[in-house]
Amino acid sequence: MRITLTLAACLAVGCVTTPRTTSLRLDGNVDDATVTVDDQVLGPVSHVEKRGVALPPGKHRITVEKAGFFPYDELVVVKEGDPPLRLDIRMERVPD
Repeated sequence: MRITLTLAACLAVGCVTTPRTTSLRLDGNVDDATVTVDDQVLGPVSHVEKRGVALPPGKHRITVEKAGFFPYDELVVVKEGDPPLRLDIRMERVPD
């Protein structure tokens, strides 16, 4: 009975729910470059390519770095319900 009343009250007044995330998918040319999202290291590009990353709504900084290459850095804005975000990351070598 208590669960039914709580659910009915929630439906009547609206409950706070967790916003839906958007999937970040990467395609990169340097598999062992390190991916960082919002200052959190996620691992190599190859790992993120396979698994993806769930991003909540809001602004997110995506950085990909590897010694000997120019870094990739992008600020993305995710809205609730957005389709998967796909980034094609082509890193260039730093000239000798």
